[in-house]
Formats: sequence, C-alpha cells, structure tokens
Amino acid sequence: MRKNTRWLKAVLAAAAFLFIASAPTLLLAQTPAEFAAERDRAIKLVNAGSFAEAIPLLEKLSTSKEADGQIFLGLGLAYWRMQDTIKDRAAWKQIRLKARTAWLKAKELGASIPEIELTLASIKEDGGDKTQSDNLLAQSSFDEALQPFVARDYKKAVEAYEKAATLDPKWYEAALYTGNTYYAMKEFEKAGIWFAKAIAIDPDRETSYRYWADSLVLSGKEKEAVDKYLDAIVAEPYNSAAWRGLIQFAQRSGIKIAHPKIDIPVNFSTSGKGETNITLGIGDKSDDGSFVWTMYGISRAVWQTDKDGKLSKEFSKAYPKEKVYRHSLAEEMDALHMVLTSLKASKDVKKPTPALVLLKKLNDEGLLEPYVLFVRADAGIKQDYPVYRQNNREKLKRYLTEYVMKNGGN
Repeated sequence: MRKNTRWLKAVLAAAAFLFIASAPTLLLAQTPAEFAAERDRAIKLVNAGSFAEAIPLLEKLSTSKEADGQIFLGLGLAYWRMQDTIKDRAAWKQIRLKARTAWLKAKELGASIPEIELTLASIKEDGGDKTQSDNLLAQSSFDEALQPFVARDYKKAVEAYEKAATLDPKWYEAALYTGNTYYAMKEFEKAGIWFAKAIAIDPDRETSYRYWADSLVLSGKEKEAVDKYLDAIVAEPYNSAAWRGLIQFAQRSGIKIAHPKIDIPVNFSTSGKGETNITLGIGDKSDDGSFVWTMYGISRAVWQTDKDGKLSKEFSKAYPKEKVYRHSLAEEMDALHMVLTSLKASKDVKKPTPALVLLKKLNDEGLLEPYVLFVRADAGIKQDYPVYRQNNREKLKRYLTEYVMKNGGN
C-alpha cells in the first residue's frame, strides 16, 4: 500500500477538520496510480474550497467498489458547503440529503469525525434542519423573539417563543428557548415545564437537562439538580458541555468527582493485516494476578481482521451489518471478561492488584459496560453507545452516582 501523508483540510460550520488521505490498493479498470492521482486532485480541490469542481470528481471516485471512507467524507463535505449557493428550498434539502448519505457511507466504511457526527444529527430525514421549523409561522415567531430577548424584554420574548413552540410542538429548540427565557425571568417552575417538553421531544440531547438542573439549583433543589446533571451526561457523554454543569456544581459544593482508576498494563496494537503487537507492563509476581492481563491482549487479537482483510468470526457475529472492523464495546468486554475468567481460575493469586479487585467489583455490580463506555471509549467503542443507552439509562446513571460521585469508588 502506498502511503500518502497529505491531509484533506476543510471547514464545516466554522470548524476545521482533518481527513487522512491514504490511498488504498485498487483493482480497477483504472490503474491504482491513476485512481490515486485523481483522489489526490480531489483532496486538493476540497482543501482549496473548490467544492463545485470537486463534486463530479468525488462522485466518480465514489462509484468504485474500492472507494474508501475518506472519499465519502470529502464528498459529503463538498455537498454540504454547496447548500449555501442554492435558493430553491427543495433543491437545498436534496443536496443536504446527499451530504447525509455520503457521510453515512463514510461512517459505514470506518471514517468518522465528531464534528460531522454532530452535523449529521442536525439533518432531518427530508434534508431539513432540525434547529429550524418547517412551519413558517412557528419559525417567524421564533425569529421575532430574538431581538426582545437580547434587549432583556423577556416577557415579550417568551410570548414569541411559546407561540413558536405551540405552533410546532415537536420542535426541540422552541421548547428549549421558551424554558430558557422563563429561566431568565427567574420563573423556574415554568422553565422546568418547558425543559421537560424539550426532553420529551429528544431525550438524547443534553442541553435541556443541564438548563433544568441549573434552575433546580437556584430553586434550592440540589438533589433533583444532580439527577438532571447526570441525565445530561447520559444523553451526550462525549460532549464536554454535558459534563459542565456537574463539574461546576461539584466545585461549588466541594465535591470531588472521579472515574475509577484501572490501569490496564497492556499495550495492544494491530497493523490491520493479521499482525498484532502485545506488550505487557507487569512485574514478576505470581500472587497478585498481574499475569492474567495476558488474556486481554490474546482476546483482542482474536477479533482482528486477518492478513487477507477478512473480518473475524467474533466481529462478524457481534456486528453482522458492518463490513469494516472497528474496536467495539463487544471486543473490549470480551477481553476484560477473559481477564476475570483467568483470575477466577487461578489458584496462585493470593492478593489481587487493586485494579483487578476494582475490575471484578464493577463486573459483579453490572457496571463494567458503563465504565468502558465512559472511560475507555475510543472512536470505535463510541459507536456502540446509542444502542446501549437506549435500554440502560438507569445503569449508566447508577455508575455515575455510585462511582463518579463517590471519588471513583476507590
């Protein structure tokens, strides 16, 4: 495989992104060198902001069965940036849908960027903007609220926001802004009612939980506030804003918050071609159980793609719809369970290390998965969070309450 160290740099929603441009090995009517040259040219066009010129080239490259995720990331970005040149609303929605489709394909191929994930979440299934309303009267009323809100005429602003929320009862932003304006008016009970409405519309966004918690703090309801701060984290744990409310509350209250500290003494890496490197950083004791960490690396090695690019049986069984390997929650849990199984089977362990004791405790309490998702989540594991959250909100909150709020449980 020829390595290309260039980066595809572009701007999306005023943020800068980097796309690694490594050319794949290809078996096409077009030679690998020709494909790589066109790919590099497309990247340069996106770097230069020449999106209209880049689109036909990226569309051509994307039709290849060997097209990688980086091509679809660039194509989605080019579509996205072209939306500002379109005045017809139907056409505007259509090009946003094309961007969404390209980014979803990139994600399927293992290419994902947090900022693009956020942008994806803002696109409606019809190509519209989730932060805006398709109800023109609701949108008009919402827009009218801005000027009085800035001028601190909150009574007038809340009337406009509430009208927008009533005209479009499924619009998260309208309910959120109505609640926020009541908060500014120090009418905390009414604010809570509207924050609850926003949460009912979308329970997987953190803002309404956090704002509601702030209003509860000012109402002297600290226990209820902490509950909502934890809900905010459960909603979006990889969004730093979700942690802001709890961190600030803990600082004001003199509370130390921390995750459990479990150092895994294994350095694991893979080439993606059936080759893995496992380095153990353990001592020579036999009675503290350190040797069982060997099973962590061995277990993870079984999940890797082989030298011919074939997915492992373990990965394919756990994720039958996915065609590209990623480090996953299932793989990490399998590796940690193998460590614990080895520990249990060993007769020589007299005094397990604190890390092993804590690992076993988390597992026995059913909180090892939340620990992994909050503490050990890389880009691959993060993809498993939405599905886990769907059925395990209370378990995630229990971990935060029993460990994070209690100095990591150490």
